[in-house]
Amino acid sequence: MNQPNARPSGRRRGSRPGGRRRDTSQSDGSQRNDRPFDDGPERVGKLTSTNTLPAVEPPTGFAELGVPARIDDGLAACGFAAPFAIQTEAVPVAMLGRDVCGRAKTGSGKTLAFGVPMLARITDTAEPRKPLGLVLVPTRELAVQVAEVLDPIAAHAGQRVLAVYGGASRHTQIEELAKGVELVVATPLRLIDLIKSNELTLDATQIVCLDEADRMADDGFTPQVEWVLRHCTGRNQTMLFSATLDGDVGHLIRHYLTDPVEVAIDEATDTVGTMHHLFLAAHHMDKDKVIGAIGQGIPKLLVFCQTKRSCDRVASNLKELGVVASAIHGDLPQKARERALQRFAEGKLAVLVATDVAARGIDIDDIGAVVHYEPAKDVKDYLHRSGRTARAGRDGWAVTLVEYNQHTQMRILQRGMRLPSDPAIEVFSNNPNLRDLSLFHADATT
Repeated sequence: MNQPNARPSGRRRGSRPGGRRRDTSQSDGSQRNDRPFDDGPERVGKLTSTNTLPAVEPPTGFAELGVPARIDDGLAACGFAAPFAIQTEAVPVAMLGRDVCGRAKTGSGKTLAFGVPMLARITDTAEPRKPLGLVLVPTRELAVQVAEVLDPIAAHAGQRVLAVYGGASRHTQIEELAKGVELVVATPLRLIDLIKSNELTLDATQIVCLDEADRMADDGFTPQVEWVLRHCTGRNQTMLFSATLDGDVGHLIRHYLTDPVEVAIDEATDTVGTMHHLFLAAHHMDKDKVIGAIGQGIPKLLVFCQTKRSCDRVASNLKELGVVASAIHGDLPQKARERALQRFAEGKLAVLVATDVAARGIDIDDIGAVVHYEPAKDVKDYLHRSGRTARAGRDGWAVTLVEYNQHTQMRILQRGMRLPSDPAIEVFSNNPNLRDLSLFHADATT
């Protein structure tokens, strides 16, 4: 159910990623020479949704959770009127300084759940190269987008937020760190690089949050995460947010969190909003046309492929069909990835074709459908991908295209998701229901 004037991961037009602000004046009246991360022209727009929220009058619902006025004013200016469930549960606990491990529906507002208490509890001014707070994330895109959420809120309190990640100008990041940054949002490898070269130290870091900890574990970054945590010698609070709390994530919780409070407002297989699951049996030579037909009814589609090569091929085939599409995967330069994400967020791309590199790094609230070009390899991947739609209370579609030899994997996913074990619906690209997916469900009930 939608909440008026409240969205856990919304953005305001004009905020800039990585700690850059529209107003470059400091409290002493001087001007900062803010520069974009890359060495080219400054990027216009954001990697996230271009939807804006009108400012609301403070105090907001966050004030009732113990959030101080200096942070609540920023939330009000950004249009956040009331907290979502994960925020209501996590913020009061985190405000007490307790360690927190949180699990919530994907897209349910975890960024504010950890970001608001971090900004609230950081009251000192950071010295050069000595951040007071650290958010560790698995992907470049997620680093930018977490910073985009928190930066305009922090700006109202005179705090700085900086995204630190590979593929962007290292020199510019070093320059920004030298000015003093209260909160750094970083990917592990770039952060370790800067620490080893003495461009940054974590001795003064008071609060650490591991966001999407299971993804970092899945990608083999657990040793790097532990290395970073050992260098946070002044750490007095640790938070961890993840879709699951077992495996390597459980190891991190046992060894690096002290008497943590677990916040879990849902089942691990839940999704936010209303997600409609649809399994379509399609011939492999007709799948691209099926996607094009779906796009005629849903203007913003995110398609996931297993490999980079498939990703490029599908995007190329869609373009030949007259669909405005682009690919995004790890082999593309960071600038190209950011440009594609920006165009998709602005609605200039009808279809974005991605590998799993984007599954945790896209935070766009109005994606109408996620299309699995082939069935996901497990329930976790299915949820991570599908969670890019049905966000912030909106409805969305998770469509899986199933070929003749993939029905067993489809049934495995259905059982794991506790979905009805219905057979895939056979379709061809000229099926009129593809332009209105709700008709498939209507036909099933008649």
